[in-house]
Amino acid sequence: MSQHPDFAHCATALVKVTAEKAFTFLADPLSLGTWSLGCMRTQAPQPGGPYTGFSLYNDSQVWFDIEPHKELLLIDYLVGTVGKFKPRISVRIVAAETCDLGDAQCYVSLLAWRPAQMTQDRWNQLCDAHDAEIWLIKARLEGPKALGESSI
Repeated sequence: MSQHPDFAHCATALVKVTAEKAFTFLADPLSLGTWSLGCMRTQAPQPGGPYTGFSLYNDSQVWFDIEPHKELLLIDYLVGTVGKFKPRISVRIVAAETCDLGDAQCYVSLLAWRPAQMTQDRWNQLCDAHDAEIWLIKARLEGPKALGESSI
């Protein structure tokens, strides 16, 4: 297990899709359930949120909402208790032209901020999960099923 004494954590991947495709996938609350270890099998109990999913660790139910900011290529994931959500996790997508990447490439960064009351063990778990999740995001974005393409 890793030690993460920091107050924030960032995991980034170079992804071989356009920033627009990455944004569309990551702003979809139901797609979160295909890559977020803490929020699998996401569901929309009512249109427009909030949304729910289940932790892969202990199958506990979690609630969240999403605030997409398309003009910034930024997605805030609001987590916590329904009615008291806080934007503690975000995804930032960096378009190809910003960093001179190839046309169908972008950077995807998964960011988290540590609440003061979070234990070191829980923080380590969250950071390690994000290190794995960035690989899952990359695989989902680059794989044929994520973008509606045929694998044939």
